[in-house]
Amino acid sequence: MLDTLLPILFFSALALAAIGAVRRVRLWRQGRPSPVPLMRGLAAMPRRYLVDLHHVVARDKRMSNTHVATAGGFVLAALLAIVVHGFGLDSAVLAWALLAATTCMFVGSLFVAKRRRNPPPRLSKGPWMRLPKSLIAFSLGVFLVTLPTAGILPEDAGSWVLALVLTGVVAWGLGELFFGMTWGGPMKHAFAGALHLAFHRRPERFSDKQGGEGRSTGLKALRLEDPKAKLGVEKPADFTWNQLLGFDACVQCGRCEAMCPAFAAGQPLNPKKLIQDMVVGMAGGSDARYAGSPYPGKPVGEHAGEPHGPIVARQGTALVDAETLWSCTTCRACVEECPMMIEHVDAIVDMRRFLTLEHGNTPNKGAEVLDNLIATDNPGGFDPGSRMHWAADLNLPLMADKRDAEVLLWLGDGVFDMRNQRTLRALVSVLRAAQVDFAVLGNEERDSGDVARRLGDEATFQTLAKRNIATLGQYRFARIVTCDPHSFHVLKNEYGELGGNYEVFHHSTYLNDLLENGKLSLKAWKGGLVTYHDPCYLGRYNGEYEAPRSVLKALGIEVEEMARSGYRSRCCGGGGGAPITDIPGKQRIPDMRMNDVRETGAELVAVGCPQCTAMLEGVVAPRAEIKDIAELVADALVIDATAEQGTSQDEATGKARRTAEEMTP
Repeated sequence: MLDTLLPILFFSALALAAIGAVRRVRLWRQGRPSPVPLMRGLAAMPRRYLVDLHHVVARDKRMSNTHVATAGGFVLAALLAIVVHGFGLDSAVLAWALLAATTCMFVGSLFVAKRRRNPPPRLSKGPWMRLPKSLIAFSLGVFLVTLPTAGILPEDAGSWVLALVLTGVVAWGLGELFFGMTWGGPMKHAFAGALHLAFHRRPERFSDKQGGEGRSTGLKALRLEDPKAKLGVEKPADFTWNQLLGFDACVQCGRCEAMCPAFAAGQPLNPKKLIQDMVVGMAGGSDARYAGSPYPGKPVGEHAGEPHGPIVARQGTALVDAETLWSCTTCRACVEECPMMIEHVDAIVDMRRFLTLEHGNTPNKGAEVLDNLIATDNPGGFDPGSRMHWAADLNLPLMADKRDAEVLLWLGDGVFDMRNQRTLRALVSVLRAAQVDFAVLGNEERDSGDVARRLGDEATFQTLAKRNIATLGQYRFARIVTCDPHSFHVLKNEYGELGGNYEVFHHSTYLNDLLENGKLSLKAWKGGLVTYHDPCYLGRYNGEYEAPRSVLKALGIEVEEMARSGYRSRCCGGGGGAPITDIPGKQRIPDMRMNDVRETGAELVAVGCPQCTAMLEGVVAPRAEIKDIAELVADALVIDATAEQGTSQDEATGKARRTAEEMTP
């Protein structure tokens, strides 16, 4: 009897899965075109799944092993079951292999069941709670019906009643794992996830190196010169088809939720819920069936949409509220943690672009900052001619005079902030002590455009970027060095698409190179306990975690690491224009970060970003002291006579130049 029922079951499940797959693909294809290498992507998928994806999953060793046993066992068992029971291939060897695969899957399923008995808050509930039972039903049912084929039980073992029971158990498992994989359910992520890895919109993130280096964090430029180009994303169908595919790959594990600083602060953002809302919009419907944590302060069931309807409505119900999008600090903690490599930040900025460029809907001080950038080339609206006033006594060499320098020091708009001016002065003193041939653009430098781009004003960003690129093109330099990770990231990773390709260093990396090459002499650190805060745009965006720590080590400082450091560092709350849009929550993100500092007992926080400095120093005392790495190095400098002579010569040259300028009629 089993010989008759099992082929019908397997091939019926496969047929329904195929129909569901076609339906799912049609949903994705509602999105805008995005060319991908089909065959190359499919060929790369196994490696991306087994290596790149598990590189992220393996951060939780227990769940990684569980996933290997469960998912690996299922894939092998499904293939063998189709051959053995679908096609009726009577092979003891294949039957024994199938028994081994189902046993492996069953063991993994038990661990899944144990985890689901008391799941952490970040995990979605609802349909996901039945997944362990379905996994067990499939693995146990297929195991039992395979015993006769393996020769362990006689072919006629069991009555027709037992045969019907076993068939029902197998049907239960097939319904969840085959049918549900393409029609919707907890296993949907397996089908969509595999194709998402094959056709990822950032293939350079993967180790097969399709034209990249394993890291891709720069935003994609809009084609503003194309009158038919869409200015951002208004509705789900405005995303590219492989972005929609990526949303469908979400496994609802909640790792993004657990790492999101805005969610922890009680602001109305949950990256997991946001992705699920995009899935709802792609298919049409409401979020009433969502079974995870809601946006803080926003009950589930209030949002609905459809593929060609607005994501954010100016009036009435829509998929997402505008303040959800403006809560994001673009720190990429969600992207870094996602085991399916979904690009949450890309989606958020795409939606912001539409709100800003089409509606002019940038909250709080957003519109004022963007107007300032257009009028004065800096977000504070300061007189562009006052950019160098802070350095009147430093006689900084200008590129306009030198034309050629080893290092172009990019100052950033921290020049208008008295606190950051101390950091810049410290860095200048260090560069002079190391006898570095450097120069600055002075009043020719404009804002890098980072703030405009994160706020969605792609037009202002590209205007600023192109003007900076034109200015830089007039001079010769080997590299750019900057204290600002945001400028560092934009210059290094986002100007290239507009024609500006440079070798860019964050000052911590450059200082570390100077130390390693013996260019600096430092006194030993005699202060108290120190911890280091990783800036998001230096760490998660650009993978630089070691250089700042190496500089601190060279100072004789043993860093007391915070519980959340490195790639899991908590954001200070200063990125993505968040201080400008200023969406309220239950607590402030920098206050949470300072609590992380207090847990270490550190008396001083070493930082490498002017935004981080401003946010952390904004925390009400008592708190630890905040110092940039450049300040710490400058404080420890041992200046030799040669360096002092070089500095005196620079000052004399600068004085002579200014005198000549004053005498010129």
